Formats: sequence, C-alpha cells, structure tokens
Amino acid sequence: MNLFDLSGKVAVVSGAAQGMGQATALALANAGADVALVDRNLNGANATAAEIQRLGRKTLTSDCNVSDPVSIAALFRQVDAQFGRVDFLGNIAGDGHLARPEDLTIEDLHRVLQNLVVGRFAMCQEAGRRMLAQGRGSIMNIGSLASTTALGRGHIAYSMAMGAVVQMTRELSTEWSHRGVRVNCVTPAQVINPSLTARMEQDSTLEGRFLKGIPAGRLGKPSDIMGLAVLLASDASEWITGAIIPMDGGNMAMNAGGTPGHQLAAVQSFRAEAPKTGGS
Repeated sequence: MNLFDLSGKVAVVSGAAQGMGQATALALANAGADVALVDRNLNGANATAAEIQRLGRKTLTSDCNVSDPVSIAALFRQVDAQFGRVDFLGNIAGDGHLARPEDLTIEDLHRVLQNLVVGRFAMCQEAGRRMLAQGRGSIMNIGSLASTTALGRGHIAYSMAMGAVVQMTRELSTEWSHRGVRVNCVTPAQVINPSLTARMEQDSTLEGRFLKGIPAGRLGKPSDIMGLAVLLASDASEWITGAIIPMDGGNMAMNAGGTPGHQLAAVQSFRAEAPKTGGS
C-alpha cells in the first residue's frame, strides 16, 4: 500500500544496536527508508546496518552520545552530508537509574534528566529544524507508562524524566504541527531487553508481577514496535500528532483492581481440577 511506502525517506534512529531501536530501524528499511543508526554500541549498530544494506538501503552509523547536545549537532551534520534530509526520528535510546527516593543523589537525577530529557529534546530540535525547512516530517519519542502512572521500585528519576518526555511531545506537536511536523510518543509497558532479562533472572517473581497487570498475558517484544513505527513514519498517519500511544498489552486500560483474563482462566482451571474434599 502506497500509504506505508517510505521509499526516498531518511530516518534517524537512536538505540539501533538492539531492542526497539533495532526493530524500528529494520521495519523502516523494509518499508523503503534509508537509515542513520545511532548507538554507543557501534559494533551492534554496524550489524544492524549490514542487515539494512542487504535490503538495498543506504545507512550511516554513529556512536553519538545522545545525551550531549554538541555531539547530537555533529551527528545531524553527518546526516546532512550523506543524505541531505531527515524525514523521521525514532528517539529511543536513553538510560535511567534505579534508586529509592530517599537515596537518589541529585547528581544521578541530573544525569537521568540529561539523558532522557535534555538529550531527547536536542534530538527533536535538530531533526525538527530540518523537517520544518522541508515542510514535513515525523518524530516518534519513546516514553513509558511510568510517565502516566507510578511504578515504584526505585523508578523516581526515570518516571520524572518520562513525564517530561510526554509533555515535551505535546508541546512540540502544538508548536510544529501546523508547519508539517508531527510529534507523537509511544509509551511501552515492559518490553524484553537485556537489562530487564537480567533483573528477572535476579528476581524470579518479577515477571509474574508484571503479567498481573498485562491482560494480553505476555511481556512486550521489540518487534511489537515495528508496525507502529512504520505507521508513524508514513503518510498513513498524517493527521496523527500529539498522541500518547500506549504499547502495553492492555495495561493502561485495566483498573488497578482488575483481573486479566489469562489469570482468571488459570484460577478457574485450578478450581475445576482441584480435588473435592468433604465439609462445607
């Protein structure tokens, strides 16, 4: 379908060595886009680039520090030199930090805000300037359900930053949409990545606790972002802007006291199979 055709478009994707960044880059390339791949893991970014080149697309790889506005400006000059345009930004990379509120140092808070707020704004700003000059473009920020509801478990710095990313998305959309630049934010629930896998290996109860809040009955996979990324990059979404889009298996839709269907079915199955005993 021509609505989803990205031929001739140029995308910049951060976090492209693995996870949702890699999945986004591959999806855009499959739809026809050339891709600038950004990741501090340059070997991983180069591996993603090799897959994209096999599709006949052009690539650029960079280990740009996406928390540093000076490095980000240099990255976009590279993109200008190689591609001459930017049509889509997948603003995905960025580190958080876990600490209880009473233990969080101001230094660590500043670092998280620099990574996830200042750095992402600088990426939006550099891409946005080029898109505004073209009169069209699309930005997809990756936020989190932690921008809307609290996670606890030491996520205070991360949640504060994600709240800022969501509001930044709304403000940029309001400022830029009438000039042809759309800005949206995807808010995932728990998506499998090496960090999350390590945490679940350390705490055998963690995955089960996550699944209690996900009616779809599974954690997210990086590939879950692929169709959404192509939609937001393409003309199929030309009237979608300023949207905060959950990608969460139904997590946000469920009341805190709700019971996901997969868990209710398990309870009913257990009751049906339980041996009958005497007494009331």
